[in-house]
Amino acid sequence: MNGRLVADRYELATLLGQGGMGQVWTAYDRRLDRRVAVKLLRTDLMAGAVGGGVDDPAEELRRRFVRECRVTAQVDHRGLVTVHDAGGDGADLYLVMSHVEGADLADHLAEHDPYPWRWAVCVAAQLCAVLSAVHAVPIVHRDLKPRNVMVRQDGTVTVLDLGVAAVLDSDTTRLTRTGSPIGSPAYMAPEQAMGGAVGPYTDLYALGVLLHELLVGQVPFAGSTALGVLHRHLYEPPVPVRQVRPEVPEALEALVLRLLAKDPRHRPADAQEVYQALAPLLPTPGGPWTAADGAPGQPGASGVAGPTGPMDPTRPFLRPHAPWPDRAATPPPTPAPAAPAPAPAGGGPDIAAAVDEVKRLLDHGRITQAVDILGGVLPAAAARHGEHSGVVRSLRKQYAATLMDDGQYRRALPELRRLADEYGAESGPVALRQSLQFRYEAAQCLEQLGDAASALVEYRTLLPYFEQYAAADPAQPLEIRRRIGHLLLSTGDRAAAHDTLARLLYDAERLHGPHHPFPEELRRTLQWLGQVHG
Repeated sequence: MNGRLVADRYELATLLGQGGMGQVWTAYDRRLDRRVAVKLLRTDLMAGAVGGGVDDPAEELRRRFVRECRVTAQVDHRGLVTVHDAGGDGADLYLVMSHVEGADLADHLAEHDPYPWRWAVCVAAQLCAVLSAVHAVPIVHRDLKPRNVMVRQDGTVTVLDLGVAAVLDSDTTRLTRTGSPIGSPAYMAPEQAMGGAVGPYTDLYALGVLLHELLVGQVPFAGSTALGVLHRHLYEPPVPVRQVRPEVPEALEALVLRLLAKDPRHRPADAQEVYQALAPLLPTPGGPWTAADGAPGQPGASGVAGPTGPMDPTRPFLRPHAPWPDRAATPPPTPAPAAPAPAPAGGGPDIAAAVDEVKRLLDHGRITQAVDILGGVLPAAAARHGEHSGVVRSLRKQYAATLMDDGQYRRALPELRRLADEYGAESGPVALRQSLQFRYEAAQCLEQLGDAASALVEYRTLLPYFEQYAAADPAQPLEIRRRIGHLLLSTGDRAAAHDTLARLLYDAERLHGPHHPFPEELRRTLQWLGQVHG
């Protein structure tokens, strides 16, 4: 199904997941050349949601779906995935959302067992903020569960799948008006299981199940059949979490039990009340953490990354709105290829076909998609031909160049440095020139990333080498000097910047003539500095 075009705009790439009603794909927005997520819902499988007395159930479902998406789009909260588009395409309804990088909460829990209780508190607190905004519309999510929650790299939590929520407003027809309950049995409130009226209290019950699962490692009510699970929700009391995790604070255990009350009237009044109960347990900026607190990275804890590490949900509370310090040092992981080339008879991706596809995409200006294909095919090419083969080197050069064209300087930087080192280890003037060129492009990345000091050092180191090749390319040394002058300005050294640019102006006029755009730009910069007039 790869390559299917939805609504003549969204090219499906990789299947992320599927269920009884449809599928979720990574896709590319051809119009804006960006990565998105597309959820496809089968109208033939959802026709029962419309009910009787409708001449065209599929069309009525489509109309209600678009209307519900319009209502849910009223919710503006950073903890909700952004919806870009919605509509129908053939037998499918489609919902286009922003592509969220990170891990879903189920995987995050599996990777960190036992889950630090402060992490659980921070996840729940962020979910309360989302639910408060959702319930104000008013909308009920109806299917809150770890698979519908993403933990981003900076620790913030994003809720997915609001598109199938029922709209509570009396003048809006519910999409999910059907004889069967909507939701996952393990997270379903008793009133939802019985097909009764649902409300914000229904989502709070699901939040209690989720919080219990984070603290204990499993849902409070499990079973081999959906009916058995629902029966336990209705009639069995949950096991208090401190019987499994004695280090969990009593107040947190009490909150979980309140959230899991069978009678909605015995649960907290709203998400705001739940947040207020969680607030005293949240970490404070600069506050001490101990192993007894469940602090990650401390002796006796689970051995996961510390409070400033990647994908730590406490970070938004420890350092609210702070930039992510690890991003300057660590490039983001390379995503899987969006549209893998067909495999040859010997297995593995067809590298030649992938290169042809990249050329086609670049010809159509679809740089982001080309980047993903190159990044995905590189490991396979290295395994087949060797890390230092000509094929891999050629792919790496194209990958680095395409990353730069796409403005992804942080990902391009390590590729360029690797190429510079490989060529630098070889002998001969051609290899040296190639190494210098890749070092020059790496310095450009540093400049674009705002690391003026490092870029300045690199340009100054490279300048003498490029001046040796001035006979072949006299313009490049001048361009490096221009960059040095502008970097000096950015570091506040106006005197050194003026001296550098004034000397450069003299040489640029000799090479290009006084009316060339290059010396004219230098003259304007010097005039701006107030050192040259007329």
